[in-house]
Amino acid sequence: MIPERLAALREKMRAYGVDAYLVPTADYHESEYVGTYFKARTYITGFTGSAGTAVITQDEACLWTDGRYFVQAAKELAGTGVTLMKMGQEGVPTVEEYLQANTKEGMTIGFDGRVVNEMLGETLEKTLPERFLSYRSDLIGEIWSDRPALSAEPVWILDSKYTGESAADRLAKVREKMKENGAEVHILTALDDIAWMLNIRGNDIPCNPVVLSYLILTETEGHLFIQEATLNDEVKQYLAGLGISIHPYDAVYDFAAGITGKTILLEKAKVNYTICQSVMGENTIVNVMNPASSLKALKTPVEMENIRKAHVKDGVAVTRFVYWLKKNIGKIPMDEVSVAEKLESFRKEQEGYIEPSFGTISAYGPNAAMCHYQATKEDFSVLQPKGMYLVDSGGQYYEGTTDITRTIVVGPLTEEEKEHFTITAMGTLRLGNAKFLHGCIGINLDYLARQAFWERGLDFNHGTGHGVGYLLNVHERPNGFRWKMVPERMENAVLEEGMLTSDEPGIYIEGSHGIRTENLMLCRKAEKNMYGQFMRFEFVTMVPIDLDGIDTQYMTEKDVELLNNYHKEVYEKISPYLEGDEKEWLKEATRPISK
Repeated sequence: MIPERLAALREKMRAYGVDAYLVPTADYHESEYVGTYFKARTYITGFTGSAGTAVITQDEACLWTDGRYFVQAAKELAGTGVTLMKMGQEGVPTVEEYLQANTKEGMTIGFDGRVVNEMLGETLEKTLPERFLSYRSDLIGEIWSDRPALSAEPVWILDSKYTGESAADRLAKVREKMKENGAEVHILTALDDIAWMLNIRGNDIPCNPVVLSYLILTETEGHLFIQEATLNDEVKQYLAGLGISIHPYDAVYDFAAGITGKTILLEKAKVNYTICQSVMGENTIVNVMNPASSLKALKTPVEMENIRKAHVKDGVAVTRFVYWLKKNIGKIPMDEVSVAEKLESFRKEQEGYIEPSFGTISAYGPNAAMCHYQATKEDFSVLQPKGMYLVDSGGQYYEGTTDITRTIVVGPLTEEEKEHFTITAMGTLRLGNAKFLHGCIGINLDYLARQAFWERGLDFNHGTGHGVGYLLNVHERPNGFRWKMVPERMENAVLEEGMLTSDEPGIYIEGSHGIRTENLMLCRKAEKNMYGQFMRFEFVTMVPIDLDGIDTQYMTEKDVELLNNYHKEVYEKISPYLEGDEKEWLKEATRPISK
């Protein structure tokens, strides 16, 4: 199937005079996850992972992906004629280096400019001089006869009782930021920023309750480009009341091309190449992060209170799941897929639950050593009453977005596993207990989570935490925790009151075990004095950390106190919603321990 598709694509490439064709994993909005309509890279290579880039020439087809997917990609690409390029490995060229080596001056590199952002387009222009970039044709779309339809799910209004702030207020804040940047026009294509600004939600991307749309703002006007079929009369009237005009989804390209002589605020890394090319030259571009991204990271007091409520609901669901798992392990058949479905069933019982906030990572034993392991109905492991099971999951509720990882002891552990489990919990609790002066960014605090690892010559190869949206994307800029600067991730904002951030240290021993303990926490103000404004964190995730994995010989008295304090709060907040054996079990699971 894939060889035939590649042959059809190469025929199109010859017809269009294209020598190399680039296929990223992206939609028109640079979303982290994409709907089925946009899975062009999967269609042409057969690789189903969530990250990767394909390049097809007349002689070769290559797929670049990262270490999370090396094993999966090797399996899925077998026999397709597509070569796996393991990103970051010695001797493996980058996409740009490959294109440089495999095309000559005067040749044409093709891509659909709607799925490549302006930053990447400019990189290609710089690294591939004397080549022609052809970006106006979707060659995959021309050969994909049974392509799924573009998602067009109904749009709904998120009531201000959930947000604490009207869309009119949010639009006014963004227009103020436009003014500060000297911009007359703001082009927005990031779906979470648009949904936040207009207080609307939808279902066009799995796990992200957003709406396929573009928004162009001026000082007095708003132009929303959207599929009209998604709007009922109530939503149309609501948008009209905000001064928003409705246009067909695809009309954004002609509209943008008609903007001349203006100063335009847009974020090149978030706006596609086709739109940017149509406004370049005729206008002055102010390339800064979307103001909405920074504004929406600061949850309102109403959102903060709702987030606490969502996490109590989620805590009840996950606590009941942990009880069920520990009670039934070894007694009934369990595998990574079936237990993930069981966890989802507990969440579905909670009022206000909508959908998962991302694809659940359900990993038993050695599989947990792969950070972003995904069990499938064709490829999964069976749980046994020994070792550990890791589950990283989350929910979308009207009251907010959750994201939690718990590693659950399901049988005897080795001494090494107990030590690793204990230092992981210590890292989570130490970072959550931080007190710091306003002005700190995540890098200032990351060591608290890694100290017990680094002291032992250990580490985990991922960020310690990411920002989380409010009934929006589970990964949200601009706040985060990591130990070194990664500028392109744009997670280096000063930590402010109202920011919701994950705290998720872990350890991954290939072929043996993986452990991660993740809580979400709100940044809060502490006291203000002669030294300045102090800040602190408030854990909102309320689920026990498995005491069966804790060995206090590795902990300080302070570590023990932090764990006991956290468990006391978990019991106080979750026990009122449990009865009988579940409640008794929670009491035991959150009992105070001592060194």
